[in-house]
Amino acid sequence: QVRMVESGGGSVQAGGSLRLSCEASGYVGSSVCMGWFRQSPGKEREGVAAKHATSGGTYYADSVKGRFTISQDNAKSTLYLQMNSLKSGDTAMYYCGAVASVSCGWVWPRVDVFGYWGQGTQVTVSS
Repeated sequence: QVRMVESGGGSVQAGGSLRLSCEASGYVGSSVCMGWFRQSPGKEREGVAAKHATSGGTYYADSVKGRFTISQDNAKSTLYLQMNSLKSGDTAMYYCGAVASVSCGWVWPRVDVFGYWGQGTQVTVSS
């Protein structure tokens, strides 16, 4: 059984930083794309960043390029999202997702193909 647990969310002022973590357990596949997504009330879930677990390829939404960094610690089976220079527009529930794929480029940022999800962690940025 695959389990993904996010943590690290909270409230921060604009310009501040947060680091989200997603601890994963269980077997997804031999080649896995893991990603961070976010969803605000009344809006659809959108991709923020993704990283392939073996190839290391990374992808970012234009809105977060240069501010957010996705990384992973394979030994700890943990995915991270370092978020700097936060803006009020970054306020959302953040989710990590995973899908078996040979490349993130084939699946990201398609929310519908990511089959495994965590419960989310709330990020609130005040201006």
